[in-house]
Amino acid sequence: MIDTVPPGGHFSDATAALREDGSYEFVVGTAEFGNGTSTVHRQIAATVLGAAVPSVHVRQSDTDNGGHDTGAYGSTGTVVAGAATQRAAEALRDQILAFAAGHAGGRPAEWSLVAGAVVSAGRRLGLAELFEAARAQGRRLIATGRSNGTPRSVAFNVQAFRIAVNKRTAAIKILRSVHAADAGCVINPMQCRGQVEGGVAQSLGATLYEEMVLDDSGRVTNPTFRNYHLPQFGDVPRTEVLFADTMDSVGPLGAKSMSESPYNPIAAAMGNALADATGIRFCATPFKPDRIFHAIVEKFGTA
Repeated sequence: MIDTVPPGGHFSDATAALREDGSYEFVVGTAEFGNGTSTVHRQIAATVLGAAVPSVHVRQSDTDNGGHDTGAYGSTGTVVAGAATQRAAEALRDQILAFAAGHAGGRPAEWSLVAGAVVSAGRRLGLAELFEAARAQGRRLIATGRSNGTPRSVAFNVQAFRIAVNKRTAAIKILRSVHAADAGCVINPMQCRGQVEGGVAQSLGATLYEEMVLDDSGRVTNPTFRNYHLPQFGDVPRTEVLFADTMDSVGPLGAKSMSESPYNPIAAAMGNALADATGIRFCATPFKPDRIFHAIVEKFGTA
């Protein structure tokens, strides 16, 4: 499980506006660094506004564009900043419907927002038309949203391995890898699955290979990747990823964190599998063949 927050809390601001062509612009403070938040924010906004994802344009990562954000880490890009985006989208939706009712008659509740237009009892007004009507009144349809990241739910992850251990070489072969994640409502399953697979791969490095070796003077004796083994493609097994069917009450559209949490259970699962296979409990990572070999010889003798 993972629950992370800076001392002052997470904060994120978002601004949503109707554009001249009837599309939407969102300005969010969070940064996109390959974690997929650009896509997720567009999905959240499109869901709230009943819009097609391509009609949502996102500007982010720069306070010159918009409000403050405490940082894209610990799933803040989706859960905290995503909540700000959702609230901005909801406020803009309500503003558009209220303006449509005032402009064309009726009550806001009688109007609905669909892709590119608002509709009510057979009447349809294009969003570009509404933009022009608002501009004629000296108005701009724009709204803001803010999230402080509190309260925040905890994500849970479970990992299982089936392994074989070679008695002669002590090499570990991973026969099957299964990971189950409770991320609430998964907004983008493909991206989240990739995040889980990446977390498993990263943690396998720490579990099986990576170790900084120091000599008696404190000098690092393996300062290059030649003898500091990072997992490569051939070292990483295919991991079957399963998502729990849950819905969070506080996250945006029911989503919970994921981020680094797939990393957490890997070493423990591998340690349990290793103990089950050999009858020996290894309590320090990485589980390297030389450590396993000496323990096997001590327990079973030479092969």
